Amino acid sequence: AIPHFDHSSPLVRPSQHLPPPLHHRRHAMPPNPKKGSHSYDYDLFVIGAGSGGVRAARISATHGAKVAVAEDRELGGTCVNVGCVPKKLFVYGSHTRHDVEDARAFGWNVTIDEKEPVDFARLVANKDVEIKRLNGIYDGMMARAGVEVIRGRAKIIGKNQVEINGKEITANKILVAVGGWPFVPDIEGKDLVMTSNEAFYLDKVPEKIVIVGGGYIAVEFAGIFSGYGSHVTQIYRGDLFLRGFDDDCRTFLRDEMIKQGVDLRFDTDVAAIAKRDDGRLDVTLKDGSVIEADKVSFGRRDEGRGKWMRD
Repeated sequence: AIPHFDHSSPLVRPSQHLPPPLHHRRHAMPPNPKKGSHSYDYDLFVIGAGSGGVRAARISATHGAKVAVAEDRELGGTCVNVGCVPKKLFVYGSHTRHDVEDARAFGWNVTIDEKEPVDFARLVANKDVEIKRLNGIYDGMMARAGVEVIRGRAKIIGKNQVEINGKEITANKILVAVGGWPFVPDIEGKDLVMTSNEAFYLDKVPEKIVIVGGGYIAVEFAGIFSGYGSHVTQIYRGDLFLRGFDDDCRTFLRDEMIKQGVDLRFDTDVAAIAKRDDGRLDVTLKDGSVIEADKVSFGRRDEGRGKWMRD
């Protein structure tokens, strides 16, 4: 649970939720392991320092392997930086209006300043403090395990061979853990959209936002921005979002989102986006309808798909 904080404090105190030191964990091996009996530079080379890559690297190192991890962004990957962690903080914040309404029912004299109900920049700044703290924890865990972190973008250039920062490195095993990255289809006006990455760095709540997609990330962002006061339109090419989830849950969620004012458009997709003279966007759908928006957001797909072989 997130503790109480005042207007200037970070969302989570730096002393909270710290993992125990490595030497206190059961079955942990000493750091600075020795390389196995082969001629490669490393026993294991991991491409990507997200949740999966970091875990694999740490466990391998604590069992005696010589391990390196390549990462060209912040440690922790999508989950820590532009995924699970900041999303949860935004979800918690988006519930506040409902919490205030409940508080009044319990006798609390609390109100929301309707002229300026949300300081979104303050939320983003506090979120950044928390993410930076988690980046440091990941860095410390890797160091204590004896894992070498190499900053840069790695690519596989041959069997047991990777290249990073112009240097060739060999490894007995190579693990590709590159995770996901936003995807925007090749449509007219694609340069006008944002993705789930940029959604975590907005300086204000958009008055009107179109969210494209029917996965749980799109559904979560629809709820987040609706909770913060945006007029949300969610577009999905299928007949109902959250494909593969329980049908009763899908239909119940659809009905509840409609009650909350989310405009759900199924069985259609975005055909084109154009910028108007006033700076707003016209989003033309394949069914011919046009939606006015301040922001248009697309989702993600996995980063693998051979890209790490090319660049």
